[in-house]
Amino acid sequence: MTDVVPAPSSDAPPPQGQPRKAALAAWIGSALEYYDFFIYGSAAALVFPHVFFDESDPATATLLSLATFGVAYAARPIGALFLGHFGDRLGRRKIMVFTLVLMGLATFAIGCLPTRDQVGTLAPVLLVLCRVLQGISAAGEQASAGSMTLEHAPADRRAYFTSFTLSGTQAGQLLATLAFLAVATLPEDQLLSWGWRIPFWLSAVVAIVGYIIRRTLHETPEFSRQAATSEGPAKLPLAVLLREHWADVLRVIACALVASVSTIFTVWALSYATSDAVGMNRSAMLWVSALANVVALAAIPLWARLADRIGRRPVFLVGAIGSPLLMFGYLWAISTGSYPLSFLLGILAFGVVYSAANGVWPSFYGEMFPTRVRLSGMAIGTQIGFAVAGFAVTFAAQIAGPDGDNWFAVALFTAALCLPPAIGALTARETRTVPTELLGEPAPAASAKDRVTVA
Repeated sequence: MTDVVPAPSSDAPPPQGQPRKAALAAWIGSALEYYDFFIYGSAAALVFPHVFFDESDPATATLLSLATFGVAYAARPIGALFLGHFGDRLGRRKIMVFTLVLMGLATFAIGCLPTRDQVGTLAPVLLVLCRVLQGISAAGEQASAGSMTLEHAPADRRAYFTSFTLSGTQAGQLLATLAFLAVATLPEDQLLSWGWRIPFWLSAVVAIVGYIIRRTLHETPEFSRQAATSEGPAKLPLAVLLREHWADVLRVIACALVASVSTIFTVWALSYATSDAVGMNRSAMLWVSALANVVALAAIPLWARLADRIGRRPVFLVGAIGSPLLMFGYLWAISTGSYPLSFLLGILAFGVVYSAANGVWPSFYGEMFPTRVRLSGMAIGTQIGFAVAGFAVTFAAQIAGPDGDNWFAVALFTAALCLPPAIGALTARETRTVPTELLGEPAPAASAKDRVTVA
């Protein structure tokens, strides 16, 4: 990644957007990429404590396994600095291809790792290394896919088209859940010896299919126009970002903490439900996640369409405030061992209400920045926030107490983490009517005659 996108001739006609193709590439790529990412979460909750850590102390083994889930989130800010820089220098498409290949290779490698019984402490070390590579890849995936779709989209439908990035993420989580549902039915000895490896090996298909899809997509019109100007792409996007847009970076960091709802729901709640403290069936609780993601696939584009009509902030606030409140009900339902209540409240919390924030954030965050630093701003801001959200699982395991059953403290912790997102959204500028070329500019730049007309 050393070449810069050549500047087109100033006499050339403006490049045409490919909103549908960009949305499809973002959806499929994100689905395949986050399939890889989320199968790790299921494995960290159900398998890795037995395979990579000392089973003589089950509580500590589970805690360490969940900590490795958070390691990828710690690596994300580092990946965001690197991939954000090159994404704003070289273009969005190259980063989208790179992140997908890296994720596929790292995930396939996890499926090939030796266990603790075979190589001792080297096994968890190798696991953490692969997890770091997953985190670096994920750092650039959503920011590059979000920037790509936003810059290809019609100005009055940006939220809708960018929402396909998160629909793809939910599809990837669904595929990961279904993959583990298939192997979770195996006898315990087969699951722990070879069954858990199968979902990871399938990442080879992920890398090949994703590479073919993303290689066919053109660079975005907005990036091409920026490359054609006299100033061209920013030579040091990070310097420009921190000098001129630091407040919005902080705002995105705060808003990105809403992802704590996702990590607590998909990892800690699953571990809690299937622990000795509750004893719910492993396959049944995986179905809660699967059905919630099915509902989310329908809810995300609907919330995004609403955001194109009434604005990004009100829709985001529905998710940032509503979903942590519903987490109290979901974790309580798990504590009672009630499958009907767990299904109902889990689907409502994660599938419906959380989708409001999840579906609108690619447009909400991306529209805070101009083209020159959009990918860097989204990547760095989200990944720092996501790093906190990733380790929320580890903190939740500690907050839950020695018996791992203090669900109320975990729900209260989740709600506290969602206060900064609400504050960040309330202080953000509403960008629904701002033309794409004026995004990230001072508010007076978008005069009344320049504002987008929304049907």
